[in-house]
Amino acid sequence: MKNKIGLFTLIVGLVILNSCKVEESKNEEVLFVGTYTDNGSEGIYRFNLNLDTGELTNKSLAAKIKNPSYIAFSPDRNSLYAVSEVDNYKENDGSITTFSVKDTSLVYVEEQSTYGAHPCFVGVSDDGKLVAAANYTGGNVAVYHTLENGNLKPAPQIIDHKVLDTTRNAHAHMSSFLNGELIVSDLGLDRIKKYKVSDGNFVPSEQKELVVAEGAGPRHFVTSKNEEFLYVINELNSTITMFQKEEGRYNIGTTYETVASDFKGESYCADLHLSPDGKFLYGTNRGENTVVIFKVSETTGKLELVGRESVKGDWPRNFTIDPTGKYVLVANQRSNNIVVFNRDAKNGTLSFVSQVDLSSPVCLKFY
Repeated sequence: MKNKIGLFTLIVGLVILNSCKVEESKNEEVLFVGTYTDNGSEGIYRFNLNLDTGELTNKSLAAKIKNPSYIAFSPDRNSLYAVSEVDNYKENDGSITTFSVKDTSLVYVEEQSTYGAHPCFVGVSDDGKLVAAANYTGGNVAVYHTLENGNLKPAPQIIDHKVLDTTRNAHAHMSSFLNGELIVSDLGLDRIKKYKVSDGNFVPSEQKELVVAEGAGPRHFVTSKNEEFLYVINELNSTITMFQKEEGRYNIGTTYETVASDFKGESYCADLHLSPDGKFLYGTNRGENTVVIFKVSETTGKLELVGRESVKGDWPRNFTIDPTGKYVLVANQRSNNIVVFNRDAKNGTLSFVSQVDLSSPVCLKFY
């Protein structure tokens, strides 16, 4: 009888233990990290984020690739696209590599030219049928069609910004799709260019461009969920510019400083994201080394400064908010670390949780 009781207790214990392990695995998110590879990194890395503790664990090299400075998933998460920010893949071109994703492992598929030097961003359409790579030094954008399996078709459409201005250098920095249009921020031209589809190719849309202050250097942008408001973070003058949609067109609104008025050094903006509920806007400052936090008015879209949080490192590039909205993760390029902050959903403020070392992290994407 005692043996039966002991066996029953053991079985119950194993069931409870296994259920706990299942619960633990469910309470994690997989994070992929793009890096620069001239400082010890080898390519794209994979971590697990524990949603209970905010700890990043199980670091592993997911794919060896040179300078994957930006990565993006297909909508079905079956493919990952990574640009290599180089100028020697083919003549003066960078490259884009397609990986298939198998149980969160990356399997190499193919590498193609981006037809421009130093690609720094890759955007994917909501239906996964289009992929656009922005070439910073090349001053152009390569737009690829995809096959049913997510692989890129050859011979992309090349949209050249160098021909738009003979006095300034074009620097395409972000290429994203919105309602069937292609939106491209050009840091060198101080423009956000808009393109629509016509006869299978992208051509300038009815509103051809959004204009920011001369020398501002628009880098990244984000729209509110209802798309009534568009926010642009400007690298060179450390500002965020708000645009509001009226009768189908975005009109420029208020511009906000991202660094403190008493900051004396040089600082350059990098990335911005809205919280999942759209109530807070965050941006990174390289130099001041902070995340700036704004509260967003639901009615007017205007921003109210909440504060700034030190990134616990140097030169914050890309950052991300985990799918639950609980954590903000920042990639500090020069201090070689990724820092995890807890996010107060009510007040928008950030508090340090943990950090992990990694050479030259520059892009963070949850699977």
